[in-house]
Amino acid sequence: MNTHRASPRPTRRGLLIASAGLLAAPAIAPANAWAAAPALRVGNQKGGLRSLLEASGVAEGLPYPIEWSEFPAAAPLLEALSADALDVGTMGDLAFLTVFQAGAPLRAYAATRADPRSQAILVRGDSPFRSLADLRGKRIAGNRGGWGHFLIRAALKQAGMAPSDIDLAYLGPADAALAFRSGAVDAWAIWEPYVSIEVQHFGARVVQDGTGLTPTISFLAAHQNALRDRREALADLMRRQRAGWAWAAQHIPEYAATNARLTRLPEAAVRRAFAVQRTRAIPLDAAAVAELQEAADRSLEFGLLRERLEVMQALDTSFPLDAAG
Repeated sequence: MNTHRASPRPTRRGLLIASAGLLAAPAIAPANAWAAAPALRVGNQKGGLRSLLEASGVAEGLPYPIEWSEFPAAAPLLEALSADALDVGTMGDLAFLTVFQAGAPLRAYAATRADPRSQAILVRGDSPFRSLADLRGKRIAGNRGGWGHFLIRAALKQAGMAPSDIDLAYLGPADAALAFRSGAVDAWAIWEPYVSIEVQHFGARVVQDGTGLTPTISFLAAHQNALRDRREALADLMRRQRAGWAWAAQHIPEYAATNARLTRLPEAAVRRAFAVQRTRAIPLDAAAVAELQEAADRSLEFGLLRERLEVMQALDTSFPLDAAG
């Protein structure tokens, strides 16, 4: 596991003060709030929380060091978090709930939402398939237990198709991309920025997106030990994430440019992805819990979960400032 310390950046205070919603948020803790605070071990997926904090400048004045660990996807991040090799990390709602039900000692304590169009089922540009019905009997790739798996099953149900009407290939993003481009699978259920990369650089087409099908919520989730011992740092990280998204919503070109440099992804595709996602912080309130519960119940129906899960058991809603800025 590669770890990296957060590096200091030039001040962006003027940009932050101008960010939409930030003025409504309580002040981020000053650098001298905690003397000699230990490092907060944060799991990051490529192009995720780390690039947001660095691009927006909200990592400035951290009262604790961050020890970053980089992961290609949610599954290995959740494995490390469950093993207490991390304190906190970000991941999609369904991937988290699947691991939580398996007994992981974790709780989600903050949330963001992206537009459901940021999840999509793709076909290659030269494909004859124009709708989900055209994919009957064909092979569709998606990640097991996560957004791809859920989107495929939800789309099939909406179209009045049975799970047996398609051949579902459980593949993570890296393997699925190779299989999709080579023709080993006929379609791919995936999320941004992969959608924009495939559309802009490989000519893929969207045959179905997540509108009306998926909640598209992501979590900040922490190990129970960190929830007990590092609450101040976790709350501070949550505030900085909220401030970062408030800045990003008003500065998509700047955010895309910085993110593309950090991730080495095509800048135009990253800019398109951010414009589609429109990610924003949301409160873990009764409405969000109800929506997540509905998704969890459908996940049981779709085979992502083994038994019914009470979503509130997976959440820690006691943190202050868990409302969007």
